[in-house]
Amino acid sequence: MSDTQTQIENRPPSVAGLFLERVAATPDGEAYRYPVPAASGQGPDDWKSLSWAQAAERVYAVAAGLIELGVRPEQRVALASSTRIEWILADLGIMCAGAATTTVYPQTNAEESAFILSDSDSRVLIAEDAAQLAKAVEKRAELPDLTHVVVIDPAGVETSDWVLTLDELEKRGAARLEKDPDLVKERVGAITRDQLATLIYTSGTTGRPKGVRLPHDNWAYMAKAIAATGLIGAEDVQYLWLPLAHVFGKVLTSGQIEVGHVTAVDGRVDKIIENLPVVQPTYMAAVPRIFEKVYNGIANKARAGGPAKYKIFRWAAEVAREYAKASQDNFRRTGTASVPFGLSAKHKVADALVYAKIREAFGGRLRACVSGSVALAPEIGFFFSGAGIHILEGYGLTESSAASFVNPGEAYRTGTVGKPLPGTEVRIAEDGEILLRGPGIMEGYHGLPEKTAEVLEPDGWFHTGDIGELSPDGYLRITDRKKDLFKTSGGKYIAPTEIEGQFKSVCPYVSNILVHGADRNFCTALIALDEASILAWAEENGLGGKPYADVVAAPATVSLIEGYVEELNAGLQRWQTIKKFRLLPRDLDVEHGEITPSLKLKRPVVEREYQHLIDEMYAGTREA
Repeated sequence: MSDTQTQIENRPPSVAGLFLERVAATPDGEAYRYPVPAASGQGPDDWKSLSWAQAAERVYAVAAGLIELGVRPEQRVALASSTRIEWILADLGIMCAGAATTTVYPQTNAEESAFILSDSDSRVLIAEDAAQLAKAVEKRAELPDLTHVVVIDPAGVETSDWVLTLDELEKRGAARLEKDPDLVKERVGAITRDQLATLIYTSGTTGRPKGVRLPHDNWAYMAKAIAATGLIGAEDVQYLWLPLAHVFGKVLTSGQIEVGHVTAVDGRVDKIIENLPVVQPTYMAAVPRIFEKVYNGIANKARAGGPAKYKIFRWAAEVAREYAKASQDNFRRTGTASVPFGLSAKHKVADALVYAKIREAFGGRLRACVSGSVALAPEIGFFFSGAGIHILEGYGLTESSAASFVNPGEAYRTGTVGKPLPGTEVRIAEDGEILLRGPGIMEGYHGLPEKTAEVLEPDGWFHTGDIGELSPDGYLRITDRKKDLFKTSGGKYIAPTEIEGQFKSVCPYVSNILVHGADRNFCTALIALDEASILAWAEENGLGGKPYADVVAAPATVSLIEGYVEELNAGLQRWQTIKKFRLLPRDLDVEHGEITPSLKLKRPVVEREYQHLIDEMYAGTREA
């Protein structure tokens, strides 16, 4: 057995146990950074730090405070908040109390929040602010088992027997620890591998959310397996902005505890560009939409600079892609990422003109980004790789604790999601579905044994619902969701996600696209444009000052996007080509239920809402 296998096999039973080990090993090491408003109330935020020992003091206080409120092992404590330092401290406090965290997206409406709180039987809710508290107040009559609400930000909140602040909870916990200093350590010591740690409700692209039961062993395994990849080290600085209510964000906190590096935490998406030069991270994780927006922003800025500047950008982008492809191909064949001399010379010129500025915008120290949740368009991945920002795609689901595959460091391959984590098994079923087995797989769906049996076989194999291909040396490529594949009336199978990804690498104005064609005789598309990008284009093309809906309805805009659709079609098989499309009057969003909080497209919702546009595109055609 290798050292890696030994470490994974000998993992502690809980991530709470890992946290105690980390605190004991490096108590004075920096653990977290987080922003606070400047003392003057103006200007950029100040950034404060917590050592592991300081974080532990607050975590233990939260844990003891919850115990004071009567929370028992495996009982659920819900957490409805955006990504911030208190989310992490509260989550660790819940787990150190032996309880389990029910994650709730802060965007979730009152009705669905109440469903999650009720279905999970959550006894305490830790709410971010008055707005999150208001949802619980509205539905209180439906939540008789919710004994307390703890509010992180007390502004505008009146406390009561039912409502207290996080500060008050920590003070109660600290007082309890003075009387019983070993309380939390005893709770942690009693945690077993199969004890529930986290209950995450899948936002799902169809139907009511299902609670995914993830025991402590899932997270302990994830922490050890992530560390074993060697992608991160103790000297790294992670910038964490992803929603911690989502499994992708949550898994990043486990890996950090094992490795012991610094994490800078700020979930405000509008602050990312401002924060990166301040934090200067060495790595970060993101969803593809972020990279798409950055790429489109760079392209549109170059375009606005005039024909010469845009021509330089287009040239540099092609050089980046060519360089990335050549270096990856050579590494695969020879083990060195060498490229031909002429290409290397062009790359140096492009680096000085374009790439260096892009790296500087990311803080100047970024070694790599991990991308997940949905597929990244390969051409965008090659562009950033060639520019010196290596995007390592990974793959996993809520049901597999987020990380099942990740691209290795130097040996990464754009367009794949890499190799399985140590300890995770994979096989491809006869119909192409990806099956996984290993310590990261969920216990099952909460209270839904029949649903669990549909995806989890008795011998531990989990049916992901994704279609993929494995290379001979173990790299996985995702081709589509099994349920998203459709067949045209001509009998041709279409993988819409693949076509949609290609369009995003072609068109710098697209935000979302849905390819339709099930049982039809040709494919069509519904396209939503990125508001900032298309309005900037509108200013330069005689449509300035018009609202978004008017801009996308303008013939000039339709003609613009038609050109990109034709460019897409040139690279597709005849039966895949988009014969007609419609631009949507607004972008798709979470609030309307059209995309999930992790930015996955809810196809049935979008198709139902815009059925009239789909019907219009097929009007007068004969289905065969």
